[in-house]
Amino acid sequence: MVRFMDKSKVKSRRGAFARRAWFQRLPDQPTITTPYLRHSEAFLNAERARLAAQPGLGFAGLLVVVPLAALLAFGPDGAESAVVVLSPLMTFALPVLSMVAFWWEDWPGSTLRPGWSALVDTLLIAAAGVALAAVGQMIVGHSDLSGLFDPTPERGSAPLYPAAMPLGLTVFTAMLQLTLVCEGWPFKQLPRLVAGFAALALSWGLALLVQYTAYGFRAPAGSGLISQDGPFSHEDLSAVFALCGAWQVWFFIVWRGWPLNKLGRRWLRITLGNLLVFAGTAFSFALLGFFDVAAPTILATVTSFSSAGLLVAMLFEGVFRSRMSATWERAMTLFASVVVGAGLFGALITYAGTLTWATSSAEGWVSHVCVNALGAGVLFHVGVSRRWPLNGRTSPA
Repeated sequence: MVRFMDKSKVKSRRGAFARRAWFQRLPDQPTITTPYLRHSEAFLNAERARLAAQPGLGFAGLLVVVPLAALLAFGPDGAESAVVVLSPLMTFALPVLSMVAFWWEDWPGSTLRPGWSALVDTLLIAAAGVALAAVGQMIVGHSDLSGLFDPTPERGSAPLYPAAMPLGLTVFTAMLQLTLVCEGWPFKQLPRLVAGFAALALSWGLALLVQYTAYGFRAPAGSGLISQDGPFSHEDLSAVFALCGAWQVWFFIVWRGWPLNKLGRRWLRITLGNLLVFAGTAFSFALLGFFDVAAPTILATVTSFSSAGLLVAMLFEGVFRSRMSATWERAMTLFASVVVGAGLFGALITYAGTLTWATSSAEGWVSHVCVNALGAGVLFHVGVSRRWPLNGRTSPA
């Protein structure tokens, strides 16, 4: 005789499973870079349902992502205040967002109903972002609320922008490198909750190493900030880590780890992946420097293409996969990312050129919109809130 459980018992068991999930270890490879045929049948069935819903599901997602991005792009007081205040806070929140999305797989929100899940995770990420931004402020200067939240801070209040931006970008880049390129190693054997915190702590450790050895910053008199004598300015460091992020997005999100994910040995995948990203970053920075492309222009351009890669590969996930061969799918996904990135950069920089900038710049606003507004919006919508309220299916991001 077949026995059926009532809905309350099903929900109770799902909640208990979600609460236990953070004790489990991470999979051998990140979900997004695991070859298609190595996934479980349940995962493949859910993915086929999403593929069948594309591109409509992606366009519907824009109705969630674009308003959120617009809110973050302008904030309550306009574009420049959004860059000066929201940009640093969002940048320090991005590693936490990545931890919740890729390491914890939406925990603690996964223990709740979808709507409450998104709210709880938003509050957690926002609170952690503010707390870590306050830590960053103490590293580049001293603790002061005016420097954290005021677009025109008092004299001596240690404003976060632009002094703390390289630190936040370094933490985020290191977090993505550990998550996607290093496949979560060396924390694979730990429970998810502990592994996520360990990855975040290591990312901060690496960022502090860069901060105290490579960062050069001449603090304005009376700013409350600390001068440093490293070889790279904050513009150069920001451009370097933006380029590194672009290579991460290209191979490990747009191309889902191909061709490295075909290799059977983890150590070989990780070694070659790191060489690819680091060598690509160094080569592209040297090439752009040879043509005298200014660091702020590099930052704005590269973040536009990275944001476009997230839009195409995550929001419109697999839109080409069921319609063409794997080779053509990769080619079309990259081509669409380049086209969308070019359009995004052109539109944003043109609009930013019509505004007046005092503390920030047109390029700074474009990079803020692409990384902290659009990019973060896509990561949150797909990776954390699991496309809520559009559907209840789990995303493989």
